[in-house]
Amino acid sequence: MVVSVQHAARRCSAAHPDDPTPCTGPVAVTVLDASSAGADGCERHGARLLASLEGGRVYALPDAPAGAAIRVFKAADGIRPFCWVDGPRTDPSQLSRAENRARNNR
Repeated sequence: MVVSVQHAARRCSAAHPDDPTPCTGPVAVTVLDASSAGADGCERHGARLLASLEGGRVYALPDAPAGAAIRVFKAADGIRPFCWVDGPRTDPSQLSRAENRARNNR
């Protein structure tokens, strides 16, 4: 009898346990919160983490691809906090920074 065991791929430390998405690319950035606690992550999870933080910052790791931090920063602007959570979003804290800017410019 052959037993097949499938192991989940290890994800970067910036990936939230409830976020079902896989990493994209190598660990490239460090995302820091307002108190300077941080996590290293791929660009996808770095952007998702940054989008979910107030006062967060992103820095490229020394061996990161050129432009990694700015790509994460720009992507986070359009991502809703905890974007993997379903449900209606009407409160400003539930919207992306870009959505809040658009609301305020009406």
